[in-house]
Amino acid sequence: MQSNNQSVDIKRASPRWRRIKDNLARYFIAAGGVGVIIAVLMIFVYLLHVVAPLFGSASVDAPVSIVQTVDDNDANDPVVLSVDEGLTTVLTIGVDGHYRLLDRTTGEIKHSDTLPLDGASISASFKLPGGPIALATDAGTVLMIEVGYEPHFNDGVRTIHAEVEFPLGPDAVVLSDQRIDSLAVAPGDSAWTMASISGGAVQTLRIGLRENLMTGELRKDFERGQVTGTGAVPHYIAISGNQRYLYVGYDSRILASYNLSQVTSPPVLERFDTAAPMTSMRMLLGGISLLIGDQRGVVTQYSPVRDDTGHTALAQLRTLEVFDGEPVTAIIPEARRKGFIALSDAGHFAMVHTTANNVVLDERIGDVRPTVASLSPRSNGWVYLDAAGELELLPINNRHPEVSWHSLWEKVWYENYQEPEYVWQSSAANHDFEPKFSLTPLAFGTLKAAFYALLFAIPIGLLGAIYTAYFMAPKLRQTVKPTIEIMEALPTVILGFLAGLWLAPYIENHLAAVLGMLLLMPFGMLGFAWLSHRFKSTVGEVTDGWQPLLLAPVVVVVAWLSLHVGSLAEYLLFDGNIRGWLNEIGVTYDQRNAMIVGIAMGFGVVPTIFSIAEDAIFGVPRSLTQGSLSLGATRWQTMVRVVLPTASPGIFSALMIGLGRAVGETMIVLMATGNTPIMDFNIFEGMRTLSANIAVEMPESEVGGTHYRVLFLAALVLFLFTFVVNTIAEQVRHRLRQKYGSL
Repeated sequence: MQSNNQSVDIKRASPRWRRIKDNLARYFIAAGGVGVIIAVLMIFVYLLHVVAPLFGSASVDAPVSIVQTVDDNDANDPVVLSVDEGLTTVLTIGVDGHYRLLDRTTGEIKHSDTLPLDGASISASFKLPGGPIALATDAGTVLMIEVGYEPHFNDGVRTIHAEVEFPLGPDAVVLSDQRIDSLAVAPGDSAWTMASISGGAVQTLRIGLRENLMTGELRKDFERGQVTGTGAVPHYIAISGNQRYLYVGYDSRILASYNLSQVTSPPVLERFDTAAPMTSMRMLLGGISLLIGDQRGVVTQYSPVRDDTGHTALAQLRTLEVFDGEPVTAIIPEARRKGFIALSDAGHFAMVHTTANNVVLDERIGDVRPTVASLSPRSNGWVYLDAAGELELLPINNRHPEVSWHSLWEKVWYENYQEPEYVWQSSAANHDFEPKFSLTPLAFGTLKAAFYALLFAIPIGLLGAIYTAYFMAPKLRQTVKPTIEIMEALPTVILGFLAGLWLAPYIENHLAAVLGMLLLMPFGMLGFAWLSHRFKSTVGEVTDGWQPLLLAPVVVVVAWLSLHVGSLAEYLLFDGNIRGWLNEIGVTYDQRNAMIVGIAMGFGVVPTIFSIAEDAIFGVPRSLTQGSLSLGATRWQTMVRVVLPTASPGIFSALMIGLGRAVGETMIVLMATGNTPIMDFNIFEGMRTLSANIAVEMPESEVGGTHYRVLFLAALVLFLFTFVVNTIAEQVRHRLRQKYGSL
């Protein structure tokens, strides 16, 4: 009696316990789903947080007055200014050559002295971006100075020790016999070149440098010259960084370039009219591009471009509309970026980046003397002398001027390029380098790799799934399906390793055989099918559902024939060098190319597509197929018109998941291709994908820098691409399920 009561209690308790377990399972699954959604959102928020500063606007803080402590030897306003990258020490030089090194916050004079100008007065100056300062005098001499800022730490307190040095020695160099009104200088390891406008003429000077290895004494050789036969009045001059070209701006909008290889009498190379009268001229950082400001408020960038014949001429890279109708009276290039500051007489202040083709900052700061101003080496501050003679510091926040929609996604005409191109090149060995952050070739490479991978994987995976699920013998299916699914567990680094070190060289040496295999394999299959049909009465019952076992030897035999016939065909048709023939017809062949990536990545994607598609096809109710067959349809008709439409949502999901796997793949692309970011759909050339680029360059990027954030932008692009594609795929799959779910 007691056992009966216990069984009744168990029966009564079981439904309640099942409800508790069902509720727990439901809540646990719901929490897991919500957790996944939150995790995905957090990834998106973090990526957006890192990327957002790239597109923030530049800004300036309120100007800070600098106390000008006057010593006994100097009571004049400065004519030359300079500031260190920490904005702590300011150099001021008076017209008589007396200089002071001021503490920016306290106005304390750290050091003061008088430059060796031999009683001459400073009439012009020229400051190289982040480098020395050239001081020209009314006696026709030039003195080169450089301020060295060295940090020191005493009891944890950081102080800056500044010292004035003389790169060419303490003696001024004679450049002209008259007052110098304008000056340009280009330094070098073995020679310096100078040019000046004196008395309406352009004077040139080449200083050859030789160092005595025993004594360390610097010996200088002078070679002077003059530009003659111009017939116009020069106003602006500039020298290229490689000291090959002299640019002179004349009145009436005439711009001329001269060959400085003959410095004594430079011959003219070209001469043309600018779009508007010139008001300023400077070389951009690196000394390659020439910047010309005009009366319209426009700055035009010119650069030497070599055409296909080897002739070099100035080309107009871009036109930057800086001010609206206000003449650009001064151009101050940045010391570490391809940007510059433009000024107008009306107190208009603008920061421009040439590569980004963008005016990143536009402010009015009142009356300024454009000739007495200096930009810090890090471009984080600008020191200038206002109309009242007061020194002012303008703090600048401009972290990522290189980034714009134009520089990321459009063609950009870079320096030393013949035409605008899509280029990714993120780093170099010096500050003169022009960063190239175009994401277009990386996005193109990502789609290219995915396309060739799916071109290999979809036919094999999808057709294999159709045959395995519907036509293959059940016992054979029980072996084939798990085997292919186990392939999915193979690490992609192994696939990339094999593809890069074995498959790529092998295909390179047997290219004709591999291409021949693509032609012979279909004929081999068709021949086997014809033989099977011809002798169906003999082997039909035996081979039904077991054809793969008979096809395997066919594949091996065709592959063997292709390898042996391919070498002979290459010798007869291509003189034994199919790669040379491809180059002759304009098709470049790289050892690690898109075909290698397509095969290796396709091999990794096949199990994914096969497994999901096979499950979808095998899951079609047998009642549908049996009903179709009973109505007289053949097995192929049933497959095409009943099974595939019913399984289409699952098949479509398999293809989309395969696409996502191919787009996000990293190691195979990293190891099996040359990682060259080019825009070419050629199957025999490589590519660089977004994911591989992140893996290669992220360890070398500066945290918080532009390069670092652009890499996160590439990750955000991948994230958004997969999100959009998956969303569209889900909508399509839902419609397919609604359409064929009633079958």
